[in-house]
Amino acid sequence: MAVTDEAIEKIKGMIVSGALRPGDRLPKESELAADLGLSRNSLREAVRALSLIRILDVRQGDGTYVTSLDPQLLLEALSFVVDFHRDDTVLEFLAVRRILEPAATAMAASRISEQQLDALANQLDKLGNAPSVEELVACDLEFHRGIVQSSGNSVLCSLLDGLSGPTTRARIWRGLTQEDAVSRTLHEHRAILAALRDRDAEAARSWATVHIASVEQWLRSTL
Repeated sequence: MAVTDEAIEKIKGMIVSGALRPGDRLPKESELAADLGLSRNSLREAVRALSLIRILDVRQGDGTYVTSLDPQLLLEALSFVVDFHRDDTVLEFLAVRRILEPAATAMAASRISEQQLDALANQLDKLGNAPSVEELVACDLEFHRGIVQSSGNSVLCSLLDGLSGPTTRARIWRGLTQEDAVSRTLHEHRAILAALRDRDAEAARSWATVHIASVEQWLRSTL
């Protein structure tokens, strides 16, 4: 194991064991290096690496702290990685979204409030029956984010938020080239919303699957 990797594992071990908790300040560099049996250089490299993936927060003139370790914060690295996707991997992102999002939608059926349902309905009403493709896709992103947030699972929400970016261009492309894409999307959104109002988890899951699979199927046939 490389020296820096060993340093990362030792700091990670302190966090996992509870010796360092979210918000804790790390001991002084010289003390921590001695305690862990590391050189100060390897410790610095480990701290730099862990700060890049938002596990540590280096504050100039103040010290180094363990972050909140909130899932949304830690999964920001995923969003950074997916920004480098290639066009030929969009289908893979859609396939992952098709697996995860219907589950989140089903979970939301028993948790989403009437106020949240009304907000989603108002969002669709404001959009009207003939929105532009860009307006529809922007609404689509917010519509699904609102539902997934209501699932009550912050990890699932952060994962799906990170996965939505690579599929945005495919959704715009579909809207511009497939004749009934806009009307179909609006119909599917309203069907998902109706299932959520009925607190019907399986119907919500089914409509979310149909909704995402239709984009995936169109893109597969187009490519």
